[in-house]
Amino acid sequence: MAMFVHLTPAAHAARIRKSGVRAASHGHDGDRGLFCFPVLPSCTLTHQWLRELSRRGGPRGLVAVRLRLPDDEPVTVGHYSNRPGRPPTRTTAADAVRRVASLEDPRGWEVFLPRAATRDEIHRIHAVRQVTGWRYFPGSNGTPPCTCYGCRVRGEYGSQRLRRRRPHPLDGPAPATPVLLARISEAGDPGDAAQLCATLHWFGFRRRGPVARLAHLVGHPDAHVRLALVEAVARWRTPGVDALLQQLADDPDEDVREAVAFTGRLNPA
Repeated sequence: MAMFVHLTPAAHAARIRKSGVRAASHGHDGDRGLFCFPVLPSCTLTHQWLRELSRRGGPRGLVAVRLRLPDDEPVTVGHYSNRPGRPPTRTTAADAVRRVASLEDPRGWEVFLPRAATRDEIHRIHAVRQVTGWRYFPGSNGTPPCTCYGCRVRGEYGSQRLRRRRPHPLDGPAPATPVLLARISEAGDPGDAAQLCATLHWFGFRRRGPVARLAHLVGHPDAHVRLALVEAVARWRTPGVDALLQQLADDPDEDVREAVAFTGRLNPA
């Protein structure tokens, strides 16, 4: 029998003891099942995924579920990044343990069981230290975290402080509204297109904004500015946005008209 560990929120422990582990995840091929990792002599490597999964694991932390699977149980094994030349391999549970144990650096590897685990296959459920393992990616310790829109986790503890300390040049945090309005004024009349587009980019990160102060840009001669205006106000909840978009719906530039239609805020005629 091959031994694996599955990490799950502590709130699920009682249900798992009663009925096993659900097939709640999707594998590389779209199969439903669960992710796990072989039990190795190193406790740190065995529970390496804990700190990364704890970022979304719930207020009570995670627990480790030890699973005993038949040696010939079909599984897939591979690196989480699915790098070219390293796709998940279909094999047996015993061979997956052998493959991972023989790696010089098994960090980031995972085993996928394409089914649920029954109650009889659970060996035990135990607590683990919540600081075990890596975050973000193996070897990330010492590497400055990325604060771009794709990498950051909305609502994560300390994320706002991190973004203020290491602002991303394109993804913020955005300057205050008075600062942005001052930049709009400094751009002149009708205004430098590059400066206006850069300023409108930051307005797009807000949920509300000064519609009246930006309404004059509807008539800007540069279509790039009018397009940036649509993208900036598209998600605003401020009264007057729909009226502004209605004016841009008849814009002479096709890209601007398509951008307004893409917002889905105006009823088709």
